Amino acid sequence: MPTPPPLTVAVLLGSVRSDRQGIKAARLLLTALEARGHEAVLVDPMVTRLPLLDRMYKEYPKGSAPADLENLAALYRRADGFLLVSAEYNHGVPPALKNLLDHFLEEYLWRPSAIACYSAGGFGGVRAAMQLRMILGELGMPSIPSLFSIPRIGEALADDGQPKDERTLKQMDRFLDEFEWYAEALRQQRDQGTPY
Repeated sequence: MPTPPPLTVAVLLGSVRSDRQGIKAARLLLTALEARGHEAVLVDPMVTRLPLLDRMYKEYPKGSAPADLENLAALYRRADGFLLVSAEYNHGVPPALKNLLDHFLEEYLWRPSAIACYSAGGFGGVRAAMQLRMILGELGMPSIPSLFSIPRIGEALADDGQPKDERTLKQMDRFLDEFEWYAEALRQQRDQGTPY
């Protein structure tokens, strides 16, 4: 069986806090995806700085959307999947991540998503991840069954994103194996056409 071509993965980071820990998880995942031969592109709301949602990308007349939206739309159209890195704020989805997601719709369709979640405590962000799954399904990029949950992220990952224990690395590898499977399968189906 021939090796499938590399994937293009948009890695959406969900926090804009000055002392955010999620950047470490994003670094880990970017490095791991690139080591697997894929193109991984970080979408960082601290860099992109989208305004609070007023108009979605599709609501701008063609060619008149702000440059940041045009750049994200181009990336999302060529992406094979979306990997979200989410904290848990008050048992919910961080507002920066929800705002980042809500600017688009059609660009997500027929592509899988995967959720890497984290927290300072022992639950690893899973409560936010459950809410995020509903949102992602509505946006047309349903999440894969597995989560990559990182409890006590400050202790679990070094600043460069390297895991401090074998469990984190094994869990991530299995999570990425599953994500690759879904991304490759849906890419093949998109190439044959979509229901609409």
